[in-house]
Amino acid sequence: MTTLVSAQPHAVPAAVRAGSDDGRAAPIPPAAPLDAPLDRRVRAALGRAVHALRRKLRSDHGGPGRLHWCAELEGDSILSSEYLLMKFILGQEGEPDERARLQRIANQLRLCQRGDGTWGQYPGSPPDVSACVKAYLSLKLMGDPVGAPHLARARERIRELGGAEACNTFSTFYLACLGLVSWDACPAIPPQIVLLPRWFPFHLDKVAAWTRTMILPLALCSATRPVRALPGGVTIDELFLDPGFKSRMNKPWDRERPVSWTNFFLLADRLLKACRRAGFTPLRRTSIRRAEAWLLERMGEPTTEGLGAIFPPMVYIQVALRRLGYPRTHPALRKAESDLDAFMIDERHPDPRLDHVRIQPCFSPVWDSSIALYAATEAGLSAAGDERIARVCDWLRDREVLVAGDHTRNLRAADRGLRPGVDTAMWAFEYRNDWYPDVDDTCMTAKALFRAGDRPGEALNRDAARRAVRWIMAMQNDDGGWAAFDRTAHRQWMEAIPFADHNAMQDPSCPDITGRVLESLAVCGVRPGDPRVRAAAAYLLAHQEPEGCWIGRWGVNYIYGTWQAVTGLRSAGVGPEHPALRRALAWVRSTQNDDGGFGESADSYLDRARMGRGASTASQTAWGLMTLLHLLGPGAATDPAVGRAAGWLCDHQLARDKGPFEAAACVNPGCRDAGTAEFASIDHVRDLEGAWSEHLFTGTGFPKVFYLRYHLYRHSFPIMALARLAGVLGPAGA
Repeated sequence: MTTLVSAQPHAVPAAVRAGSDDGRAAPIPPAAPLDAPLDRRVRAALGRAVHALRRKLRSDHGGPGRLHWCAELEGDSILSSEYLLMKFILGQEGEPDERARLQRIANQLRLCQRGDGTWGQYPGSPPDVSACVKAYLSLKLMGDPVGAPHLARARERIRELGGAEACNTFSTFYLACLGLVSWDACPAIPPQIVLLPRWFPFHLDKVAAWTRTMILPLALCSATRPVRALPGGVTIDELFLDPGFKSRMNKPWDRERPVSWTNFFLLADRLLKACRRAGFTPLRRTSIRRAEAWLLERMGEPTTEGLGAIFPPMVYIQVALRRLGYPRTHPALRKAESDLDAFMIDERHPDPRLDHVRIQPCFSPVWDSSIALYAATEAGLSAAGDERIARVCDWLRDREVLVAGDHTRNLRAADRGLRPGVDTAMWAFEYRNDWYPDVDDTCMTAKALFRAGDRPGEALNRDAARRAVRWIMAMQNDDGGWAAFDRTAHRQWMEAIPFADHNAMQDPSCPDITGRVLESLAVCGVRPGDPRVRAAAAYLLAHQEPEGCWIGRWGVNYIYGTWQAVTGLRSAGVGPEHPALRRALAWVRSTQNDDGGFGESADSYLDRARMGRGASTASQTAWGLMTLLHLLGPGAATDPAVGRAAGWLCDHQLARDKGPFEAAACVNPGCRDAGTAEFASIDHVRDLEGAWSEHLFTGTGFPKVFYLRYHLYRHSFPIMALARLAGVLGPAGA
């Protein structure tokens, strides 16, 4: 049985493999001629890519001698607009040392506004009315004249999109805090939810980890209803089509199904608000104190760098604590403020139009490091043969989570006594988020450490990987799959809750994580006959789409999900002759673009007709190529689809370093990356010779709501794919 296509150590030139302990690498290898045989081009591109990957190593955020990768993690315009709105809610917009920085954040909003006046969730997306309203309001508050052409265009399009009343509930909370709508226009989130017993249908343990940290600060705001009256009587009345929605929710009743969860929760919302007006709020003070204590515990200095270590709760908690009377000088608020501000990236530029500050939704160091490390091991690097790789392994082991976090409460009784750092190993996504380790980072780190191996005389990396397997097994859901943060069940009715329109109230099993877990288990030595492996394979087979693909929960989209599901099934011993994998092969072939690459827009979450369709990108081409390698086996070396995909990656590799706001120069001068012509003049992206450029978003936060551009995806995954292909092609000169 073939579980994985592995590169041979000779795939990368020896000079690049070795480098030096102080980080000085050998000169970058030259690109192969465009007319050279495919195997020569692949190896040359791989050597150049590994050289660039080593240049991206960082020595900060770690002890002496530690190295890691952490690239920019990019979201959309709501990060800038919500930060600005938070500052106005808190009354901090007028401070002299703040005003210049806030104007540069506002400049990022001006920079990413589209020609039609709108803002969207990703390049090429439909306009997002919530993003448009928040950006419009932010710029208005920052002093942009309401009659300015860019605001006039935005105002016209917002009204065409349904007006400000079409905003999602999380946006409406900002409007309520600024007195622009009534709190009755927001869904009620009673703080009493923190007191509910675990047997109750709704409980914090039964919602996604990110939802817990988001809704509890909002529950405190919902209970205390902060309102900051804006100076000068600023309003956005001009954005409402029906002013009545300023005082009532915009959630429509389901008239086709009178007896439905939607109507049940809308009725419950009305009853909660009626009780508040009548003064009937039992246990209000107790629940506020309990929620406050819950949040403060999860903001503790030793365990996390911000509540949940992600942007939304780190904003909400500042508003909630100030409303509870905390002064800005309080240690909890000072930490909350500094943790959030650390996400900022200062892009200085002599052109005032391009000079800006942008904000990341969080940091991604463990995720970036584990993927890059695994790619490096596919290319033949190891801890025994490369000291810099060994130092990355040391850094990852230092990030091991040693706290029994919230997930412990959802484990089976037999697993609740597992001791972090002794029986198990687990990792979180960020530098420090010990309350919320996740399966995805843990399985990625485990297989990277196991494949990297150990220095002579050590057994640290593989021991950590084996302990990670024990935790991963404990996190398997009853349906055979794995979710991100919890062992859980799918409770579809929760998506009808009025404040659930971030489209991710829950964290159920998903094919992409399940497939990646199966690959990790195989790398770490778990055999295909293991009952838990068989259960996971059955889950994947049961969740294949009729077209032959799988949906991607955490990456865009069906190309990503199919790559991970196919990888998992092959790792579980399912052969390429299986009908499900034959259907998958036919689907993958059907999606390859004419230029040889693969690409898919996040539009496919909105329209199934768009699945697997989009301009070619480096990361998605790598996913498509690796899927073909798994499905074709030894025949991959001569398959035309494989050669065309590999050729795309070789052609589009950067011929020289790429600076911000300029187009990429590819090894093949006749090639241009998707988005270069449209976005390069306003895009801050930068990269190194030997890497790739990628302007489009290929990461998913919340489907249909929030997407991501991981700035290391376009580098790590092509290395992985080219290294695996080099292994199929055999030794150089063979």
